[in-house]
Amino acid sequence: MEITGYGLSLEQIEAVAREKEIVTLSSSAETLISQSRSWVDEIVNSEKPVYGINTGYGIFSDRRINKQDARKLARNLVLSHAVGTGDPLPEDIVRAAIVIRANTLAKGHSGVRPVFIERLLDMNNREIFPQIPEKGSMGSSGDLAPLCHLGLVLTRDDENAEELSGEAIFQNHKMSGKKAMESAGLERIILQPKEGLALSNGATFSAAIAALCVVDLEYYIKIADLATTMTLEAVRGCSSAFDERLHKARGHNGQIFSAERIRQNFQGSTLVDAAGRVQDAYSIRCAPQVHGASLDALLYARRIVEIEVNAATDNPLLFEAGGAISGGNFHGEPIAQSMDALKIAAAEVGAISERRVFRLLDGNLNSGLPSMLVDSQMDAGLNSGLMMLQYTAASLVLENQALSTPDSVLSLPTSANQEDHNANSMNAARHAWIILSNLKHILATELFSASRALSQRLREDPKIRLGEGTGYNFNLIRKSVPYEPGDTYWEPGLITIKSMIDRKEFAG
Repeated sequence: MEITGYGLSLEQIEAVAREKEIVTLSSSAETLISQSRSWVDEIVNSEKPVYGINTGYGIFSDRRINKQDARKLARNLVLSHAVGTGDPLPEDIVRAAIVIRANTLAKGHSGVRPVFIERLLDMNNREIFPQIPEKGSMGSSGDLAPLCHLGLVLTRDDENAEELSGEAIFQNHKMSGKKAMESAGLERIILQPKEGLALSNGATFSAAIAALCVVDLEYYIKIADLATTMTLEAVRGCSSAFDERLHKARGHNGQIFSAERIRQNFQGSTLVDAAGRVQDAYSIRCAPQVHGASLDALLYARRIVEIEVNAATDNPLLFEAGGAISGGNFHGEPIAQSMDALKIAAAEVGAISERRVFRLLDGNLNSGLPSMLVDSQMDAGLNSGLMMLQYTAASLVLENQALSTPDSVLSLPTSANQEDHNANSMNAARHAWIILSNLKHILATELFSASRALSQRLREDPKIRLGEGTGYNFNLIRKSVPYEPGDTYWEPGLITIKSMIDRKEFAG
């Protein structure tokens, strides 16, 4: 795959992040990159003050920097700003951030050398995994601390001190950044004027998390539609709530699409409508309305994130010889607001799924199945069945509801009030990431519970026919997670289903 600064898709980012696809810099982009670099050199050789090239940063933007100190200015930025905290970010997020940053710089407005971008891509291609603390970014001026932790591994000064090179994992071993790069046969970059700012400005880690959240939630909503169908069949629910005419009468595209997927999944089922009820509870009947609203919100988030991963986000930007424009493209507000929308969408999908799990386990609500889905009513008491699975799901729903509070409306000033309104995009993206992890577990719980309920239905009447999509996915689960009559350690089965979700094995 080649990057050009344009047209990078979220699916390509996922391929780089999770499938470790090799990425190269397009030769067509190198001309623009080299041209913008020449403009930086002209500024350095002139007396014209330009922010971050021959001035200090933030509150020190009025301080001129001598030509001979311009290189040291860039290195000092990396060293002084690498002050994040918390656990290291997962490898897929770091890999996504690296390819996004490289794509941003490849647009030719940032004034870096081509070798700078190539070395970033080399880190991914040779599987160097920098250790980036998850916390410490305000999302303005971009993700400064995380990007500077990346810079510790990528860059060096003349002394090349090992203790100033950060940490990275290479070939499953944690080591200094210097050793990791040397072990991979890569030379660390000595920063030139402007390159420190070009690396560190921009909500790149926020965008990386956001990109993966978007592609994951798209699949999770598909899983939610499948889980709804399995629960619908298990409780012998009503098909009328999914009638195409009903959803077209309202007109929301996401709702129409969700209802269609559910209909396709239960096509051919003899369980649907078997109880003779007129209508079901909201958690089943209104699933397309809830899932559909989340799909519509997700489309907004996707559009924003696709723009951001192809955006020039550092400051200043160069557009012509002798000129640089100072602005605020690094501000993470678009990502923050889109992730707030995604958080609510994901939290609601999880909330309604947990309600369906509750109905499956309640002997008064599940259309004649044993309470807690114990193997039989005679086992109730001696066995607890799936009682605690719903407890855990409920706990995750409550956490999601707390985390879905908007982050983009929260701000504190920094840099002596020069940066007086911050985006909080990294927290918004991180919280979205946590919500999605919780959502995956909740959906796995519904798939686990509904497949157990369907096994009990089939045991009662082997002539029952499951819907086309339901039957396929039910058999997929049963091959990997056999039915257990009595109480057992349920967690391995849930882990297996979550792994199946990660591998995108479910169809429908």
